[in-house]
Amino acid sequence: MLSRLGALLQEAVGAGRRSHQLCTTCIRMGRPGESRKNSLTARMQNERQDENTPAKKTDIPWRLKQMLDILVYEEKQQAAAGEAGPCLEYLLQHKILETLCTLGKAEYPPGMRQQVFLFFSRILAQVQHPLLHYLNVHRPVQKLLQLGGTAAGSPTEKEEVHFTTILCTKIQQDPALLTYILEGKKVVGKKETSGHQDKSSSLEEPSSRVPKIDGESSEAQATGTHFPGGTEEPDNGLGENNLLASLIGLCKSKKSRVALKAQENLLLLVGVAPQAAATYLVQRSPLCSAMAEHLCQLYQAMPNFLDPADIATLEGISWRVPSAPSDEASFPGREALAAFLGWFDYCDHLIREAHEVVAGALARAVTEKLFVATLQPQLLHVAEQSILTSTALLTALLHQLCSPALLQEAVDFFVGSDRQPEAPEDSPHSLCSHLIGHCDHLSDEISIATLRLFEELLQKPNEQIVHTLLLRNLEGRTYVARGLPEPESYEDSLDLEEDPYFTDGFPNSGFQPTPRLPAPTPHLDGKTAVTEIVNSFLCLVPEEAKTSAFLEETGYDTYVHDAYGLFQECCSRVASWGWPLAPTPLDPHEPETPFFEGRFLQVLFNRMARILDQPYSLNLQVTSVLSRLALFPHPHIHEYLLDPYISLAPGCRSLFSVLVRVIGDLMQRIQRVPQFSSKLLLVRKQLTGQVPGEQMDHQTLLQGVVVLEEFCKELAAIAFVKFPPNSPHLNLPPPPQRHV
Repeated sequence: MLSRLGALLQEAVGAGRRSHQLCTTCIRMGRPGESRKNSLTARMQNERQDENTPAKKTDIPWRLKQMLDILVYEEKQQAAAGEAGPCLEYLLQHKILETLCTLGKAEYPPGMRQQVFLFFSRILAQVQHPLLHYLNVHRPVQKLLQLGGTAAGSPTEKEEVHFTTILCTKIQQDPALLTYILEGKKVVGKKETSGHQDKSSSLEEPSSRVPKIDGESSEAQATGTHFPGGTEEPDNGLGENNLLASLIGLCKSKKSRVALKAQENLLLLVGVAPQAAATYLVQRSPLCSAMAEHLCQLYQAMPNFLDPADIATLEGISWRVPSAPSDEASFPGREALAAFLGWFDYCDHLIREAHEVVAGALARAVTEKLFVATLQPQLLHVAEQSILTSTALLTALLHQLCSPALLQEAVDFFVGSDRQPEAPEDSPHSLCSHLIGHCDHLSDEISIATLRLFEELLQKPNEQIVHTLLLRNLEGRTYVARGLPEPESYEDSLDLEEDPYFTDGFPNSGFQPTPRLPAPTPHLDGKTAVTEIVNSFLCLVPEEAKTSAFLEETGYDTYVHDAYGLFQECCSRVASWGWPLAPTPLDPHEPETPFFEGRFLQVLFNRMARILDQPYSLNLQVTSVLSRLALFPHPHIHEYLLDPYISLAPGCRSLFSVLVRVIGDLMQRIQRVPQFSSKLLLVRKQLTGQVPGEQMDHQTLLQGVVVLEEFCKELAAIAFVKFPPNSPHLNLPPPPQRHV
């Protein structure tokens, strides 16, 4: 049988040579001359090769190369561009490609599949004539695709991915081809189902620029060669999804280079897809479900518990380099985590580059299968390890997420779409309410992980996040006392000593409260002068509780530099959200309605009120989230979080009033700590690594004081860079002195 293949290939080569010797007519009619028949018979009778001889050790590769060289040479010699020469006609009419495909499937002789992939890749790449429109090219291409990407670890993966690369390059040059490649049978077979086969049925002509070949007779269509281990299969839907299935299978290859090339090919495919092909990809292909299901499989392959610190080391991993950095410490599940995050990053990149129809469908598939069906039950689980691991993983996924379509789906998943103000009596059972509750969890680790999740969420360019968590409760400015005109100046503003949160005073403290701040001077635009606002925050912590000056550490000016960069970044992110430039005017005749800051701010303020009793790492995360909120350039957020002189409605609290109450509590507790100042200084040195850490009495309190001092400096810096609130880059006054 092997000799028959050799003879067939030799005849193809011989036909090509004779075509250059003015035997065009004989070749075009598909009637081999008598000498060819004799040659074929002689070879079938005389050549006996071992059928187990690998294909690469036979003359098959040489014969295939000869055929390719003849086709390329013929094309270069063609006088009329776009016409198929007699050699190409012979290749199509005698179904040489279909025969090769059948042999490749049967692996006859051994290693034949590799040779077939190589030949198909070379002929499609080197022959410039549009071949994929021909039925006798299109059909074997589809059959060959069916062979590729089906078995993990296939020995022909390298050749398969090269073949798909050539196909995707052709599709990139002519995107309309994608529809025909995807729909396969329904496009190329429509002429054959008409009940009449004419001489043009060997090709499909989707475009007028593709020439037709006449001359394929019914006899030629009926002829075929059969080999052991493989038979001609009917074209029963072979065209459907073969390219996608092959690419998706190759994307999962254990060989990193093969997987990377396949991922690049799939990315190219969805990026150039026209509307019709994009609709087909969504409605009739396994693309979206296969990508999301593989993501879930990679999630299931990870250990049930992963340390959030370990997960954080792999945040930002790229799909192009899905392996973890070699210099990072190893931990159980490291490779599985890297594979999961790398595939998610690839899905996100695919959504970002794909046609909007494909992007929306794939984003929904990822959300439904991964977020809703897989991760949400873990977030709602009672086991702390499940909550901790799933929260940390979601934070890592959010850190990588960039595509608008997937971001919107993720936002709907996390915070929902309710835009009505919250009420204290509401009893929401949404995922968002559960996550907010986790910020005040009995487990400090879960609280820290969830706060970090919200901090990551607040950095995403989506207005719905800020509105749902914060702005919907501040829209009416019901936190401002009604019935009082908004002051032109702040001569009558509340002094610190008269603040309701200072009513306890400092009996027998030995310390004097912060001196009364001078009344703010009116600014030209009617706003409180920036210096007075900055001083309000810097003066909150009394001198007895300040230690940064003794160590010559970074002071307020450094915070200003950092805050300015963060604020500029925040402004660019929210520029398209259409936020107002000034607070909504108050109607003095409007009846006063109770103010509720919302559950998110409620938890943050409660956590802030306990800053002197919480672990150091938790305090850092709470203040970090509040700083992120304060950076937003919305006038209501600025007023509620950063204006110390706002006239609060009865029963309301602001960030400044919470800090004032904390300071009042601190001044009373200082008296119960012997040698408070020296111990506080020692704790700061421990936190900065200047002295070895050691346990001491009141350590949590002392660490809380250090965080409180730094947080007040940070808020002062944010208030400074946000002034004027709507134009932070205009007329910035010089920063005030560090000690006020």
